[in-house]
Amino acid sequence: MVSTSKERNLVVIELVGGNDGLNTVVPYGNGLYYDNRPGIGIPQQEVLPIDDTLGFNPSMREMKALWDRGELAVIKGIGYPQPNRSHFRSRDIWYTAEPETIGSQGWLGAAIRDLDPRGENVLTGVNFGRGLPRAFVCRGAPVASVGNLETYGLLPDIDDENVRLHALDALGRMYGPEGGRDVVAQALSENGAQALMGADILRTAPELYSSTVEYGDTPIATSLKGAAQVMSAGLGARILYAQHGNFDTHSNELQTHAKLWQDFSAAISDFTDDLKEQGLWQDTLIFVWSEFGRRVRDNGTGCDHGSGGAAFVLGGSVQGGQYGQYPSLREADLSEGDLAYTTDFRSTYATILDRWLGLDPDPIVHGQFEQFGFVAQ
Repeated sequence: MVSTSKERNLVVIELVGGNDGLNTVVPYGNGLYYDNRPGIGIPQQEVLPIDDTLGFNPSMREMKALWDRGELAVIKGIGYPQPNRSHFRSRDIWYTAEPETIGSQGWLGAAIRDLDPRGENVLTGVNFGRGLPRAFVCRGAPVASVGNLETYGLLPDIDDENVRLHALDALGRMYGPEGGRDVVAQALSENGAQALMGADILRTAPELYSSTVEYGDTPIATSLKGAAQVMSAGLGARILYAQHGNFDTHSNELQTHAKLWQDFSAAISDFTDDLKEQGLWQDTLIFVWSEFGRRVRDNGTGCDHGSGGAAFVLGGSVQGGQYGQYPSLREADLSEGDLAYTTDFRSTYATILDRWLGLDPDPIVHGQFEQFGFVAQ
């Protein structure tokens, strides 16, 4: 069954690879920033100031415009205890909200299960990209995964539904018997039929969509246009997911990072304009995150894996501003050369789950965490 009721939407965008928080929300008023980054420090005169000490990367002009309108919240120093510099492990921690153990379900999958406990809508969660992010993995929470709305993201080239279902089952069985099968493979096997059904419904979204906004020709713009098409079609999608990257800037950071944020900011500007045109901007919250930040000291032309990054929350109902504490750059306050995290990412999750989606956050984030005011109670 497809719901056509107007509900609050959550769009989650993952900055894959470890976005450099220091060159995103730049502490241009702190001389220690320039001392540590002679090779990749952004000159003061190029920073887009948001106060007397911090400013955005110069490639984030559209994001700055959202800030100026009070529709963008900056989450400073976001991370978790005992940070891990592995892409795979750190992403898994963010996906499952389990920093200390290996989690068995994703936080967004659990949210989908709670939003639609009887599984009445196979489109409650939609991923724009290939495969199934662990953030969505939860038994009883099917997720449609699409590269674009003309092709299905999971086994798109198989037209016959029975053949596709057999292929999905075979994919699940590759991981061994039922008792030891990987949780992701179980989700693929158990939810394959619902996911295929969701993909078939999603193909109707472009026919129901009309907009004057012309998106750029970038992968992130394509994903966000797809999200706008699905949301405007009234198919009951509540949680949508996209990825942008690669932010793993060990070298050539200034050029690579600038292009990534230029593409992202332009796509976000088009997306927000589209949502306003569709009458969805006030009912949409966008959360932007990355698995970790980068080292404080550069390595010449880039910087290596670190911690203590930055995240963003934006939307028509967001209470814009700065949340959390910017990490200290003093050497004595660093954590093995990294920014020490000052804000637990689960506080942001808890705020979104409780204040935006109306869910009990404690079972999903595995504890009680202080909430922020970027969503009014």
